[in-house]
Amino acid sequence: MPPAELMPPAEPRAPRRRNPYARLFRIPGATAFTIGNLIARLPMGMFSVSAVIMIAGARGSYALAGAVTATGLAATAVVAPWTARLVDRHGQARIAVPATAAAALGSLALLLCVHYGAPDWTLFAAYAATATTPNTGGMSRARWAHLLKDDDRAVHTANSFEQAADELCFMLGPVLAAFLCGALFPEAGTLIGVVLLLTGVLLFAAQRGTEPPPRGRTTVKEKSPLHARGMPTLLAAFLATGAVFGSMEVVTIAYADTQGHKAAAGAILALQAAGSCAAGLLYGTVKPGGPAHRRHVLCAVAMAVLMTLPLLAATLTGSLLVLAGALLVAGMATAPTMVTGMSLIQQRTPEGRLNEGMTLAVTGLLGGIACGAACGGWVVEHLGAAQGYAVPVAAACCALLLSIAQACATSTPDPRSARPHAPSAA
Repeated sequence: MPPAELMPPAEPRAPRRRNPYARLFRIPGATAFTIGNLIARLPMGMFSVSAVIMIAGARGSYALAGAVTATGLAATAVVAPWTARLVDRHGQARIAVPATAAAALGSLALLLCVHYGAPDWTLFAAYAATATTPNTGGMSRARWAHLLKDDDRAVHTANSFEQAADELCFMLGPVLAAFLCGALFPEAGTLIGVVLLLTGVLLFAAQRGTEPPPRGRTTVKEKSPLHARGMPTLLAAFLATGAVFGSMEVVTIAYADTQGHKAAAGAILALQAAGSCAAGLLYGTVKPGGPAHRRHVLCAVAMAVLMTLPLLAATLTGSLLVLAGALLVAGMATAPTMVTGMSLIQQRTPEGRLNEGMTLAVTGLLGGIACGAACGGWVVEHLGAAQGYAVPVAAACCALLLSIAQACATSTPDPRSARPHAPSAA
């Protein structure tokens, strides 16, 4: 056997690539607050569907059901930023629990008003009371940003996970709500949604070790997230992205109905959400390269291009199977766009107001969903279901133009930040 000094050196082993998501959940308390947040987030996809089924079944009017849910959405757009501001100022646990309790009472009031035949105006008042529901997804992202504030790549992975969780909850929520209301009784979806929301928020709030410290009251007038550089244009891009989601949902339901397969619309839309969920998880494993505003533009380009696939499938083939495949591929661009957009929101929101900034983004998204649904419905009614797929294409192009505008606005030095050089001290 040759001496050890004459033996060739051993080849170095290639470092094994670690799962970036496993690294996130090695943080103490991360798994617990994530489980609680997912339980609380699932009802967000249940409440509107449950309300429509419950009200339409009892009152025989889809118009009334739609008007009630639209009122709740408008109330949420007004109240949610104020709730998030209180969360930033006083802490997540201190504000989220009573706000959730108030929203749960509103949902139970709606259930009782429908069940006992109360006047129509009480339905609007009860559902508007649910606007105090805290933005659980935003609070979870704020925790990740607090725990990983010195690691941009880990924050990127956490944002990707949260976006995938959003897609999963909004994919499973309506299916679960429809099953509960059909298999049990019309109020079952709302009732079980309330139980899940309260349970999840209580479990989430109990994890105090991972909670960001509250900002508290300050005597100095602080800069609003709306006044941050590039934020208005970025929020408008979220509005346009929401229009993509809202119009796609309405147009797909209408198109499946014209093909004689309305029941298949839910499964087809679930494919779009599944594509987005898978793309979001995959995007989180990739190391982000270049500035976030440049990546946001590239993701918006991909979304605008891929949104043409459902339009081509509907107008050229008329096949639901081809449309389902087109939606699966088209959904793969939405999650990376949302992940990068949320990263920009986190970068540009003033310190101590992260929940408020992200809630403004979600509010813009919800407003876009409502506008997109209205536009998609109008086009379907006047031009046809296949032509309705032009609406998400137009909305995606608007999101792209707004993304380019905010990138140009923030890539140049801010003249207001330029200060004259002070003379050096002796």
